[in-house]
Amino acid sequence: MRASSSAASRGELTTERLLLRPVRASDVPAVTRLWTDPEVRRHLGGPVSEQVVRIRQRRVVGAPGVHAVVRAADGVLLGIVTAEPGARDGETELSYQFLPEHWGHGYAREAVAAVLDATLRATPSVVALTQEANHRSRRLLEAVGMTLVSSFVEHDAHQVLYRRGTPPPPVT
Repeated sequence: MRASSSAASRGELTTERLLLRPVRASDVPAVTRLWTDPEVRRHLGGPVSEQVVRIRQRRVVGAPGVHAVVRAADGVLLGIVTAEPGARDGETELSYQFLPEHWGHGYAREAVAAVLDATLRATPSVVALTQEANHRSRRLLEAVGMTLVSSFVEHDAHQVLYRRGTPPPPVT
């Protein structure tokens, strides 16, 4: 991953093939597809309701921690990667969604690794959650150096939690 100081000051990261930047208004149609595509949402509880989509559409543009993943060669939006501080028991949670036509090209691994590495410069640990049945996502998390730390049932499905970094001490 490379990040020039000017790109970093704009909230951007660059990799060999990708630009990760804040979501723009012109990205909203592609991002909306991520929330409504049954294949993308298969392990995420299914497509998001129209009412929730409308709320998200108003909030996603420029939202802190939400990175539009754009292929540098042609400017096509491939997906999003989000780093949300304090989302899960005080730890930063990493999540991602990519459009199906871009699966299998290593873009998700490249983008997630870039956001994970950048996030770990500012926080001691990052977690990611996926359904136990989502083998592709689990392989991605392991490929970027995350370790399986627990499994449990949440949202009526078996989930697995991965972590990279040092977890915070337990609250006593």
